[in-house]
Amino acid sequence: MQSSPDAVRLTAWVHGYVQGVGFRWWTRSRALELGVVGHATNHPDGRVLVIAEGPRDALERLLAALRSGETPGTVRLVVESWEPARGDLTGFVER
Repeated sequence: MQSSPDAVRLTAWVHGYVQGVGFRWWTRSRALELGVVGHATNHPDGRVLVIAEGPRDALERLLAALRSGETPGTVRLVVESWEPARGDLTGFVER
């Protein structure tokens, strides 16, 4: 993806019971609906790392979805950070 001037990068660490419950697939589905690119990756400590790029409003909606209580499993905490888009992501994948 080539980064547009209004694109930003969201990094979100999702804590809770979020592995082995379809959370990454669900996140990918929401991201594709919103037209953002990136990935959702399981980490050995039980967290899922979500990195996504696109328009800020779409990423804000993705972040709200992660915190909505409607995800598979149980999200206890989402810690996010924002930075300018790097333009190095394509599609949205589960890792």
